[in-house]
Amino acid sequence: MTTSNRPLSGKTALITGSTSGIGQGISERLAALGASVVLNGMGEPAAIEAQRASLAARCGVKVTHDPADMTRPDQIEAMFAKAAAEFGRIDVLVNNAGIQHVAPVDEFPVDKWNAIIAINLTSAFHCIRLALPGMKQAGWGRVINIASAHALVASPYKSAYVAAKHGIAGLTKTVALEVAQQGITVNAVCPGYVRTPLVERQIPDTAKARGITEEQVVRDVLLAAQPTKRFVGIDQVAAYCSFLCGEDAASITGAILSVDGGWTAQ
Repeated sequence: MTTSNRPLSGKTALITGSTSGIGQGISERLAALGASVVLNGMGEPAAIEAQRASLAARCGVKVTHDPADMTRPDQIEAMFAKAAAEFGRIDVLVNNAGIQHVAPVDEFPVDKWNAIIAINLTSAFHCIRLALPGMKQAGWGRVINIASAHALVASPYKSAYVAAKHGIAGLTKTVALEVAQQGITVNAVCPGYVRTPLVERQIPDTAKARGITEEQVVRDVLLAAQPTKRFVGIDQVAAYCSFLCGEDAASITGAILSVDGGWTAQ
């Protein structure tokens, strides 16, 4: 491929929560555009190694994996130190790691609240603060926070998740203003329901919380929110993120960008 269709050649992207779901889709897209990739996430080591090796071979880029726990600031710092030693800096940061728990607020387990805030919000703060010095030095950078339609609207029984995603929206706007004159853009992409492992896991919890069947959850709760009545595709979210990495998107910053099948238009 030529430089024109591999515009991220020579750059490095770190995507948290990229061993499955949306994060994996984004890593595939950015590697295809020429970026070296730092994968992050948990899973079966052999499966992760197969994913890493396949991505590197197919895209002709260097791909590493770091299992840093997104609830542990010390592990996040170690991941960035290792990436800096190996690649020099992170040019594209995608904060995608996330977990979910569904329960009424007065029954919400405190440990689940703490974990969701740590992984879905606080880890993004740590990754941003660690990535920005290199981006500032280079005079170029892209920070993409994977938020959710829940960064803009709420749903019952998801107090921690909605609070975290609203926080991501505020963090995105604030950092975008701070770095607006330094060649760095900071945006939040807000998907509607994507049929990822995270969504699959919350279907039975939602069924229990609402006293309905899992089929009713998909039809009457999840897709009821999306006028298209279709799940958003992982590839669609990944394509939007790849556009934000390009020069055509250099004036898009501080934006909270919906990819939600019309959910938040209602």
